[in-house]
Amino acid sequence: MIAMPHLARKTGTLLTTLMLGAAVIGLSATAHDVAANPLGLAQNGTGGLEVESDNGIEWRRNEQVLIARGNAVAKRGTSRVDADELQALYRDRDGNSEIYRIIATGNVKLSSDTDVAVGDRAVYDIDEAVVVLTGDNLKYTTPTETLTARDSLEYWETQRVAVARGDAVAVSEDRTLRGDVLTARFEAGQAGANELRRIDGQGNVNIRTATEFVVGDQGVYDAKTGIATLIGSVKITRGENQLNGDRAVVDLNTGISRLTADGSGDGKTRVRGLLVPQKDENNSPANAGDGN
Repeated sequence: MIAMPHLARKTGTLLTTLMLGAAVIGLSATAHDVAANPLGLAQNGTGGLEVESDNGIEWRRNEQVLIARGNAVAKRGTSRVDADELQALYRDRDGNSEIYRIIATGNVKLSSDTDVAVGDRAVYDIDEAVVVLTGDNLKYTTPTETLTARDSLEYWETQRVAVARGDAVAVSEDRTLRGDVLTARFEAGQAGANELRRIDGQGNVNIRTATEFVVGDQGVYDAKTGIATLIGSVKITRGENQLNGDRAVVDLNTGISRLTADGSGDGKTRVRGLLVPQKDENNSPANAGDGN
C-alpha cells in the first residue's frame, strides 16, 4: 500500500489515499449541500466526493493536480461522473489544499437517478458549481426531455439551468424546439428531480409539432402552459397554409395561434397570410362531365 499525506479536511479540502490501484478522494461538504440536485456533484447530498480508478492516481505536487486514469469515477450522493481520465486541480488556501476544478476526458458521462449528460470532455468548476461538456454527440436527458448540441452543453447546478450551444435541439413530449442557443430552465419537482419550466431560444428558433411549424428569431416556450412566444420574422406553417408577422403567441395544447405586427402603427409592417383551399377531387376538371 502506498499512503499519500493527509490533507486537512474542511469545506472544499482534499483527503487522498491510494490502495490496491483504487484512488479515493474525499471532498467535504460545502454550503451548497442544502437540497438534492439530479445532475451535480456540488449539490447532491452531503459528505465526501469519492474518486476511483482502475490504474490508481498520479500526484503532481508541483502542478497541484491529481490524475486518476482507467475507468475513473467521481461519486457523491446519487450523482457521479464516469470518464477515461479525471483530473482534480487543487490550490492552497489558509494552509489547506482545496479542490477547485475537475476535468474529465474520454467517454464522459454525468449521471444521477434521473438525469444523464454525455460528451467527450467535461470541465467542472466547483467554485461556480457549473459543468461544461464539449465534443461529439453532446446530450442531456431527463425522464421527459432531451437536449442536444453541437458546440457545448452547460449545466448550472444552483440555478438548475442547462444551456445548449450550436444547432441546439430540445425534445419535450411531441414537441421539438431548435435554435442556435437553447436555455432550459428547470425547477425542483418531486424528491428534488428536475422539472422543465421554460426554454429560451436565441437565433433561428423553430418549434415543430404534429400539426404546425413555427419559425422566429427568438422564442420562449412555457412548459407549464404549453404556450410559445416567438418574435422577429415569424412564420407559422400548417400544411400548405402560412402566416407571417413580427410576433406570435402559439398555444401548442389547443393549436390556437395569434400573430401580430410590431405594434408601431406606422402601417409599414402588417400580418400576412397565405391560405390554400383544400382540393375537392370530385369537382376537379379531370372529373368534370361533358354534359352527355
